[in-house]
Amino acid sequence: MSLTSILSADAIDSAIKDCQAPESFNHRKFFQICGLSKKSPEQVKNVFEILDDDASGSIDEDELKFFLQKFSPGARLLSENEIKSILTVADEDGDGQIGVEEFQTLVFS
Repeated sequence: MSLTSILSADAIDSAIKDCQAPESFNHRKFFQICGLSKKSPEQVKNVFEILDDDASGSIDEDELKFFLQKFSPGARLLSENEIKSILTVADEDGDGQIGVEEFQTLVFS
């Protein structure tokens, strides 16, 4: 499964363009622009599985670093500050990772 089977390529491009500048990533805005926040919980789970490189059931800091590149191969890496910001909001159990339920909460928040 690919992200473009869930989200339109144009919406992904728009979301990536919106956060090209360093330190400009905003998860709420990104999920709205790419259309993920309007998808079903099952579709969001499918996106989570694509982002979870090692199929561990969670997204860690290393996987978050390449978050934007999963949507578009030429996209920039997320900065340490952006990664920490996402974890602060999404990591509800404090384990330093984002599980599927935490990801769904993040997307729909």
